[in-house]
Amino acid sequence: MELSVKSISDEKQEWEKVGISLPNYDIEKIRENTLKRPVWLHFGPGNIFRGFIGSIVDKLIDSGDMDTGIVAMSNFDGEIIDKIYKPFDMLTLSVGLRADGNSDKRVLAGIGNALKADEDSKDELKKIATNESLQMISFTITEKGYAVKDMSGELLPVAEKDIKNGPDASVTAMGIVAALLYYRFKENKCPIAVVSMDNCSKNGSKLKAAVLTMAKGWLDNGFVSEDFISYLEDESKVTFPWSMIDKITPRPADEVAEELEKLGVKNMAPIVTSKNTYIAPFVNAEIPEYLVIEDSFPNGRPPLEKAGVYMTDRDTVNKAETMKVTTCLNPLHTALAVCGCLLGFNKISDEMMDEDLKNLVYALGQEGLKVVVNPGIIKPEDFINEVLTERLPNPFMPDTPQRIATDTSQKLVIRYGETIKAYLKEGKLDDLKIIPFVIAAWLRYLMGVDDEGREMTLSSDPLLDDLTPLVAGIKLGRKIDDVSGINYILSKEDLFGVNLLEQENMVQKIMGYLNDMIEGPGAVRRTLKKL
Repeated sequence: MELSVKSISDEKQEWEKVGISLPNYDIEKIRENTLKRPVWLHFGPGNIFRGFIGSIVDKLIDSGDMDTGIVAMSNFDGEIIDKIYKPFDMLTLSVGLRADGNSDKRVLAGIGNALKADEDSKDELKKIATNESLQMISFTITEKGYAVKDMSGELLPVAEKDIKNGPDASVTAMGIVAALLYYRFKENKCPIAVVSMDNCSKNGSKLKAAVLTMAKGWLDNGFVSEDFISYLEDESKVTFPWSMIDKITPRPADEVAEELEKLGVKNMAPIVTSKNTYIAPFVNAEIPEYLVIEDSFPNGRPPLEKAGVYMTDRDTVNKAETMKVTTCLNPLHTALAVCGCLLGFNKISDEMMDEDLKNLVYALGQEGLKVVVNPGIIKPEDFINEVLTERLPNPFMPDTPQRIATDTSQKLVIRYGETIKAYLKEGKLDDLKIIPFVIAAWLRYLMGVDDEGREMTLSSDPLLDDLTPLVAGIKLGRKIDDVSGINYILSKEDLFGVNLLEQENMVQKIMGYLNDMIEGPGAVRRTLKKL
């Protein structure tokens, strides 16, 4: 068996005999409809898109509630399209990993077209953007994909270049989407929703701010008119709904590829692209999944609620996102990531078997629960209980602390900053004990030395080149003489949500933990155990 439209049609019984479900619809017809009247364009064709967003579309097509597919667009890593989408007919083999060792396997065919940001696709993208049938453009490009300015508020060089070169020459995600909206404005001024589905708080506002930065830059350079800015700011025309997404989708595991090969499915080996994207013809992910979206779609939308999506108001989305990102999942993940790297772990589920680390995330969750707001649609206590007892300990989820430690500098402000601000507002900042430890552990992690004193590779992060020199003078077994680098980091409000340097007790706790963790080999473990 091969992952192709022909194989799942010609060998249908063989696929189903080994427990792999197949689409029950006419794939070619769906793709024809997608080309004629696209409804949904998505930036970021990676694993969470294929395994979650693609699954939503697949369900709606299968139930007869949609008759077009989703268009996948890659502006960052075109190798994904060339090496995974095209060779496998844009199909995805979804593998849902259960904690008992069983898995749910299904071929997804909801992707109706796949493009990359090159000269060959420009006309097709423009055609899609200007089609009145298009209802939304969505994104899973990670938090850093929306960045158009640096820590000091200056335009990033890539964004500045897009602004100087104009809409037709844009290469960044924010430049390209702003250009597509400009083409739509010029063609028909049709309404559209532009939806971030990335794992960051108030993501719709971040997306809107980035798009307007590009558009206003073009206005200043004479590429667009004031009317275009008015179009983007008119919520009867263009909306930027907020959303909350949650489904742990780790890198594809060799063990899953081997299992599929044993079942008779050929060519399942994962690849790593030159941009360091880990991807495969299959997507392995956990079973639990949540998507909450602000129901603000001026050109209509697919019936997403029929596929399990919570459609609600902005306030509820914000509460659900805050619950997850600041308390019930993401802070726990980051704590496990940083400590796991330092302590030599290679699997999140193994960390949950470690009594010290388990105690750490349970205590961290309790700190957050004291100030989190119940969104109403999901109980925080139920959500965090599922995370701690089912999701994180799942031994069949091949998720690694190294993957989750990626871009940590971009995550701290939400994952811990919001809770810090809530405690500060209530005058109870001195009650925090676990969050100061996690911040200290992250500073210890930036040293690039594990708890045994061995050199350690740091996960990619856009601020590594700025941050690592600030801790370069810190050495194991030596007292910190120069705290200027640490003080500079702690003073950055865009890292922590507040200027921590102004909070004397907080600084003392962080520095106390950090000094304890650099006493020598094994000091991280001793500090953790003491905590």
